[in-house]
Amino acid sequence: MPGLGHGFRGTAKLGRDSAHRISMLRNMSSSLLKHERIHTTLPKAKAVRVCVEKVITLGKKGTLKHRRKALDFIREKPVVEKVFAGLADRYKFRPGGYTRIIRTQKRYGDNAQLAYIELVDRPGELKKATPVSKETLERTIALNKLHQAYQPRV
Repeated sequence: MPGLGHGFRGTAKLGRDSAHRISMLRNMSSSLLKHERIHTTLPKAKAVRVCVEKVITLGKKGTLKHRRKALDFIREKPVVEKVFAGLADRYKFRPGGYTRIIRTQKRYGDNAQLAYIELVDRPGELKKATPVSKETLERTIALNKLHQAYQPRV
């Protein structure tokens, strides 16, 4: 996962070895960021949510270092460009919570709980997002200004 020193510790194993799990989470994260909604099982959706939220947060920071970290995880340049150009602007004032998981039916055969995972504040979303409160918006703007003041000039 981007931003973590020791990688994928603490995530669900999902019945796979570590290499398969990391590859699956990378592919599902890329698909979610590209299509903005995917249909999968509930445990996989919960695991992908963590990865996607970290990548979008990297996109909001927008520096070259953060772009390289995102490319290290996603590995698809058009998707990373979308995160840093489009999604970073969309979620500029949202302090986290960029995804939503909506449970659907259980799968015939193994009775696994299925779910949609989608990005919030997008056209055609399944459920409307609650707007950001005025206090949260003001606090986020103030923190962004403070963060900009303390960033080193390169």
